[in-house]
Amino acid sequence: MIVNESAENYLETILILSKKLPVVRSVDIANELDFKKSSVSIAMKNLREKNYITVTDAGFIYLTESGSRIAQMVYERHEFISDWLIKLGVSSDIAAEDACKIEHILSQESYDAIKMFVKEHLQ
Repeated sequence: MIVNESAENYLETILILSKKLPVVRSVDIANELDFKKSSVSIAMKNLREKNYITVTDAGFIYLTESGSRIAQMVYERHEFISDWLIKLGVSSDIAAEDACKIEHILSQESYDAIKMFVKEHLQ
């Protein structure tokens, strides 16, 4: 499954918003990411076509099983990497920024190795 960074960010944002809001709409995503609603609408169309989300007639956005799997993976990486950087002494703002970048480019093999190393040696 090959997903670009932009799609991963949108899916992760939908997941995060779904934990905070009763329903997620395009306007909520636009506000969260500080993007134009038109840009979000195009992205939602692309995610819908790839079967990562469903959108109701009322405009409520839900992750599909495959979309949820990707969103959970990216979110888990973000949380783990951010926490790890904070434990290394990086400020929480910088750790969150860096985690956003790293979470998308790190291979699963490297991520698993880092995670195992951290759990064995740093906790």
